Amino acid sequence: MDKFALTRSILAQLEAELALQTEAALGSRDEATNEESKAEDKYDMRSQSAAYLAAGQARLASEIAEAILAWKALVLRAFGPGDGIAAGALVTLEGKGRIATYLLGPQSGGREARDGESAATVVTGASPLGRQLLGRRVGDLVQILDRLGPVPHRVVSVE
Repeated sequence: MDKFALTRSILAQLEAELALQTEAALGSRDEATNEESKAEDKYDMRSQSAAYLAAGQARLASEIAEAILAWKALVLRAFGPGDGIAAGALVTLEGKGRIATYLLGPQSGGREARDGESAATVVTGASPLGRQLLGRRVGDLVQILDRLGPVPHRVVSVE
């Protein structure tokens, strides 16, 4: 799996979300400031509701922009079998007869990144799995919570 292609996939997803959120925030702002949204009486909250919505959408757009900057600043390096897992690592885990691949990224955890037919789930160092992975090496065990409790998974590869 190509980490660079996965990163491009994540950036494309984030940039599309940023465009969508920016457009939504501008639309809500226009609605809040439109003459037709002016309060007709003291109980009319249309313009105030639209202003709250615009502020929330603008804040979300700002967070997405920060995530884009963090992903662009991420240095992707090659990891060897003896290297400890750090940000930018592509980690393959095996447990319960299943294999899962994770990309340790700076933000946007839970997102799926695709490289053609292959996919990896983004985890961050702030997530429970990400905290366990940091510093681990090939052969080490981590615990992933299943609906039946913790399930041991072995680190199969670190790229």
